[in-house]
Amino acid sequence: MAARLRLTLLGTGAMSSPRYPPAGLLVRYRRQRIMLDGGPGAEPPGRLASWLVTDEHSELRRELRALADARGLEPAVATTTIDDLVIEPHPVAHTSHLTWGYLLRLPGLSVAWAPEFWEFPAWAAGAHLMFADAAGWSRPIRFAHGVGGHMAALDVAEQARRHRVQRLVFAHIGRPSLRAIDAGRGLPFGEWGRPGRTYQLSVPPRRALFTRLATLCS
Repeated sequence: MAARLRLTLLGTGAMSSPRYPPAGLLVRYRRQRIMLDGGPGAEPPGRLASWLVTDEHSELRRELRALADARGLEPAVATTTIDDLVIEPHPVAHTSHLTWGYLLRLPGLSVAWAPEFWEFPAWAAGAHLMFADAAGWSRPIRFAHGVGGHMAALDVAEQARRHRVQRLVFAHIGRPSLRAIDAGRGLPFGEWGRPGRTYQLSVPPRRALFTRLATLCS
């Protein structure tokens, strides 16, 4: 029987979103649970194996520490494994200090969690599923003093298609994108994430994967 990777968006909001809780993803695999980002209003129920973050200096760092501490955890940038699932951080260009995204890797399957970036992360190329930044809509959001910002959602869509991302879900939605949604503007590629939605991916059984590899090599 194929194992299943379940990914639930607990929040899809950019900072100070008037509509959605902060971007956060609950990962469930083989009865283990790992949280990526989140914050007040985007809190995972029950026990966690670890709480991973993309920015250790974010505006929500105090709230995240309190939420993680209540579960006996410390929010961190780290590599985590559950059986054959590897969740590893990769750097992203976003601001003046180091920030990260995560690549979730299984045999024959990859998922990218990159809620904030100024430049499209090349390490997300070919991902079966990517959760991405949509703080801006048609224009990038530039931080003061040229220290980075957010790529516009329309540019993210174009770059994701060029990088052969199979399915794109916008999971860090800012006010410009909210106005575009309310105006009925469509995306050229990808879809809007919704808090509470679960994305389920089936992992091929190891025997089937081994048989396929043996066939290809014969």
